Amino acid sequence: MFIKQAFDEFLDLEYERVDRKTVKVRLPVKPLYRNSVGVVHGGIISSLADVAMCNTIEPDENNQQKVVTVDLNVSFLKGGTGDYLVAHAQVVKEGRTLAHAECQIFNDQDVMVAKASAVLFNVHGT
Repeated sequence: MFIKQAFDEFLDLEYERVDRKTVKVRLPVKPLYRNSVGVVHGGIISSLADVAMCNTIEPDENNQQKVVTVDLNVSFLKGGTGDYLVAHAQVVKEGRTLAHAECQIFNDQDVMVAKASAVLFNVHGT
């Protein structure tokens, strides 16, 4: 199960659960997502990473989001080009209230364009 929100639907994200703590999220690149240089805007890439990492933690029994991001770090390695981007995200460590996640984002040529890490707060763990 994945968290589905209006913003995610706007981006047309496609989800795949690889295992219990690993997901892939695919973003079809639209002209709207490109900046004036012609590459995918960093905010879109950051959103893709954030959505992917938050979906590594499965939703609660009511299909509600269990975590929110309290710290997000994104490093851009190469301009985001191509027809789609894919985020590979996994939980590194999960505690009662905090989880640490990492994400790598690749273009349609399997070239890494960004990497990210996040600290996620479990809103039900308090």
